[in-house]
Amino acid sequence: MAMNGKKQEYAVSIRNMTKHYGKNRGVSNLSLNVEAGDIYGFLGPNGAGKSTTIRSILGLLRFQEGSIHVFDMDVRKNQREILRTVGYMPSEAMFYPAMKTKDIIRLAADMRGLDCRKEAEMLCERLKVEPDKRIEELSLGNRKKVSIVCAMQHRPRLFIFDEPTSGLDPLMQAEFFQLVLEYNEQGTTCFLSSHVLSEIRKYCRHAAIIKEGKLICSDTVENLTKSNAKHVHVVRDGKEEDFMYQGDLNELFAGFAGHDISDITIGEPDLEEIFMHYYDRDSEGGAEGREPVSSGPGR
Repeated sequence: MAMNGKKQEYAVSIRNMTKHYGKNRGVSNLSLNVEAGDIYGFLGPNGAGKSTTIRSILGLLRFQEGSIHVFDMDVRKNQREILRTVGYMPSEAMFYPAMKTKDIIRLAADMRGLDCRKEAEMLCERLKVEPDKRIEELSLGNRKKVSIVCAMQHRPRLFIFDEPTSGLDPLMQAEFFQLVLEYNEQGTTCFLSSHVLSEIRKYCRHAAIIKEGKLICSDTVENLTKSNAKHVHVVRDGKEEDFMYQGDLNELFAGFAGHDISDITIGEPDLEEIFMHYYDRDSEGGAEGREPVSSGPGR
């Protein structure tokens, strides 16, 4: 229940969803909520279960346990209605190779029974899509841009993007996120799967981290990236060491007593280190908290 007494609206609500492929791992007991109007990041390495989760949200995969609702609609019962509200961009853009770009974009609109020509024209101009090129003539990045247009042109309530910026050059990546922000300001929710941490930190408000099909944690991006840990680089007894340390710096220095210290640098950890420690802590069975694992000087 929201603080103002109104029920919180969720664009996506997943409860204890489990999807497995025979003996192979899929997603296990996953629960998360994406608030309407949010830009939500879904983080994890390749093979973590991101695409399985997304395809389950869309009703493209049948999961064995749990439930998924999109704007209060059950994906098992209301898949057709849900797909009308969603703009989906898969990780791999597959189109009929002999068709022209403009025909693919028009076909995507026609399949929805919508006239999207004005929006499609704007998107093609912003993304520098060449309408008369055949799909087979396009690079991966240019096929990605066509996929973006197809996902955005009908102005859906919810974007679901699976690794959307892979293959795009930096200018097009920036333009893509500018479009996401503009649509978001007009009310569109965005659920964004990525393994590019800097994208999540810069553009998302909330995020979840998944590893080996299990949710490690979910929170605001600010909280997830907040850390009291320090990155320590030290050369002692002729050997270089790098580790993360969280605790009293006086104890850190005391741990170096009796060693020959020729160099030491203490600084803030980078984003990759913070998130890798979430994975490390999960492996050690300590995923309940949000602070990265500490390493003492006696490593």
